[in-house]
Amino acid sequence: MLKSLLAASLSLFLAIGLVGPAAAEENYPSRDVYFLCSFPAGSGADVLVRFFANKISQEIGRTVVVENKPGAGGMLALTYLAQAKPDGYTILLDGGNAVAINANLLKNPPIDAGRDIRVAATLNRMPFLLAVSGTSPYKNLTELTEAMKKAGPEATYAYSSPFAKVIGESYKVAANLKTVDVAYKSIVDSLNDIASGSIDFAIFDPVQGLARQKDGKLKILAISTASRTHATGDLPTFREQGLDVDLSGWWAALVPAGTPGPIVEKINAWFKNISDDGDVRTFLANAGADSFHLSASEANAFYLEEIVSWGRLVEMAKIEKN
Repeated sequence: MLKSLLAASLSLFLAIGLVGPAAAEENYPSRDVYFLCSFPAGSGADVLVRFFANKISQEIGRTVVVENKPGAGGMLALTYLAQAKPDGYTILLDGGNAVAINANLLKNPPIDAGRDIRVAATLNRMPFLLAVSGTSPYKNLTELTEAMKKAGPEATYAYSSPFAKVIGESYKVAANLKTVDVAYKSIVDSLNDIASGSIDFAIFDPVQGLARQKDGKLKILAISTASRTHATGDLPTFREQGLDVDLSGWWAALVPAGTPGPIVEKINAWFKNISDDGDVRTFLANAGADSFHLSASEANAFYLEEIVSWGRLVEMAKIEKN
């Protein structure tokens, strides 16, 4: 009798243990989901996160709350995510390339970005832009390169992020230039110096670069992706003009590494389901980006490869660790 009761109790315990988590995953999400943003409210990144929060809320029929956690170059939000419960209710929308770069810029990072974080879905992909003054005499990258070779170390270029600097340094290596890099807090701060000629060219993000080309302040000579993008139209690539530069920014939905596989797959499906929506494509195109979707396993493998690749590029660009 006792053995029968024990056996029955054990069977019930195992059944609860096996059914409980599975049922929880099948019902996910059963409450509000939180999207983290590593930039302050009102920033360009905040606009993107809130746009996707609204779209995903419509997709899943649940409220998606945006929490801004700016600070420490994005590490505050990333550390918060790594320490969050891995249940799919805390998701960071951030630049996957930025996370990969930061993993290689800190001497003593608070987390291991490759071990403690995983990518559940990719959202978009975008090039950065090499631009000169709107009144510049250079009509293409070849003409700029020839002029920069003649100027040697007297030539200068502007950047405002590690990603932009790596692109600038990659161009220098590919073209065998000695151009001096000049850092700005915001790339928009370089516009007056570009207009005056004290800065020869700059590496712009697509939002600012395309807007400043439209108002005539800049002329874009090359984009950093290997091929042309829908969002940037007929703007030529570095590779088209004979220089081997292939670097792109991309955004992702990141979760704690311990998040169960079925939940990761659901998150991936959310973003896949909205990726072809016309308003999503229009929103991304206005930001100079194209929709970019990989499966959950492909997305995380790509992320891990990016951490390694950016490590080599940061070293090549001689960016010192903090």
